[in-house]
Amino acid sequence: MSDTQAIELDAVIVGSGMAGLYMTKRLNDRGMKIQTIEAGSGVGGAWYWNRYPGCRADLPIIEYSFSFSKELEQEWDWSEVMAGQPEIEKYLNHTADRFNLRKDIKLNTKVTDAIYDEAANIWTVTTDQGDVYKAKYCIMATGCLNEPNYPGFKNADTFKGDIYHTAQWPREGVDLTGKRVAIIGCGSSGVQAIPQIAKQAKELIAFQRSPVYTFPAKNAPMNPDFLAQAKVDYADIREQQRNNEMGICNYRGPKKPKDPNAAPKAKPSKKIMDITPEQRKQEIADFGVNVLTLYVDTYYNAEANEIACTLYREYLQEFIGNDQKADALSPKNYPLHCKRPVIDTEYYSAFKQDNVSIVDLRDNAVEEVTATGLKTQNGEYEFDVLVYATGFDAMTGTIKRLNIRGRDNVLLSDTWKDGPRMYMGLQSVGFPNFFTVTGPGSPSVVSNVLHSIEQHVEWIDNCIAHLVDNNVATIEPDLEAQDAWVEHVNKAAEGTMMTAPTCNSWYLGTNVEGKPRGFMPYLAGTKTYREECNDVVSKGYEGFTLKTA
Repeated sequence: MSDTQAIELDAVIVGSGMAGLYMTKRLNDRGMKIQTIEAGSGVGGAWYWNRYPGCRADLPIIEYSFSFSKELEQEWDWSEVMAGQPEIEKYLNHTADRFNLRKDIKLNTKVTDAIYDEAANIWTVTTDQGDVYKAKYCIMATGCLNEPNYPGFKNADTFKGDIYHTAQWPREGVDLTGKRVAIIGCGSSGVQAIPQIAKQAKELIAFQRSPVYTFPAKNAPMNPDFLAQAKVDYADIREQQRNNEMGICNYRGPKKPKDPNAAPKAKPSKKIMDITPEQRKQEIADFGVNVLTLYVDTYYNAEANEIACTLYREYLQEFIGNDQKADALSPKNYPLHCKRPVIDTEYYSAFKQDNVSIVDLRDNAVEEVTATGLKTQNGEYEFDVLVYATGFDAMTGTIKRLNIRGRDNVLLSDTWKDGPRMYMGLQSVGFPNFFTVTGPGSPSVVSNVLHSIEQHVEWIDNCIAHLVDNNVATIEPDLEAQDAWVEHVNKAAEGTMMTAPTCNSWYLGTNVEGKPRGFMPYLAGTKTYREECNDVVSKGYEGFTLKTA
């Protein structure tokens, strides 16, 4: 396609997951000429790509659903408390159809370049299909967990069996019946996939280097009466979410009238350091192992955290009933809350099965992939299918792999070589009119991410409306404001278990070889963050430079 054939637009949106769909709707409603570009053959983003067995929401779906449409809230009926991938993908397709969004979405198309022309104040976006788009605004809605991460194993391409990654599971599914399967990784995808694969496979070997603290999800079929009441209460649910720093209200349904004669229900203690060893064990017996996540001092007090970790390992030893498996599954040498909270359905129960084994890679590292399996320091393992559940190059992976060039032809990945630099997770210096939905430096993945997505999309939409209405040509952060925000994000994470010296996680980028260590999300909370965003706007977009046409 030649330059003269370029399609002129107001905005290009990259990605049609939850963020891309809502961004498309907002700009569509505003009457803007837009194009949304999607690499997949369907909409849904992470819920399109992640089709592995057991994939599901890790929040109650009532709260992990769009809030922008009362009609959508009322017409959609969920079948589970924590809905599975197929149902969420169906919901997102319904959303695309319900609001006539498909007309602006081009599927099976990858963006290759996004280059800013300062003289013309235009972004030129090209795709692998030969499309060329020229737009005033470029919006990345590519998601925080999008770019699959593969471990750099020696001879990785020599394996002769089938290879899959949980983040790119075949659309038609995989029949693992009677197969010998190996799965590498133990984050959310591994924790969700292992119990389901164990039901099919003849043999399942889990290779784990950093086993996680995971807690029962308590998923269940959706009670129709509960759903009906939630539909009545949606406005209150959303208001409570807005007033919570995680974007979660823990909706439990209608409040039941108090029985004046009933004895008060026992509640867990607030701090683990305030109770005796006997009381700690009793609270686990009374409230389940999930109670360890409720003690507030475990988030910032190293001694309290280690007590919780020890109790967790003791619980695991008792539950598994197999010393080798329990030891290999036990998290060690890093604190509880270091990594993204993982919830599970029958995860540890799967390891009680005779056909499921575990290889502890902490003292038995993988040396190489062979034609028939894996070779570790202590032995060789043969299998028919290799599954990578090794997560993502989170938050920055997709954006840094694109040829995004701003003012003076500067490459975005070069400006982020020592870690992402953004103001409020929305924009970067040197890239005018270039926005990122839930970018580094915003709450995003340490919150109810859909709640954060809606807030970001609405801010970007309102910002663009302000620029158009006031004949503003460009918006871009000031360097001082960006530097101050990055420091602010770092300060918010200081002293938490997420940045402890022994903690390694994708929040810090340490799951990807060569990626600079640095905490990427903003921990102060969604309510605080929204207030800060609103404050910036009320002060005339303080920290941004706005230039008139």
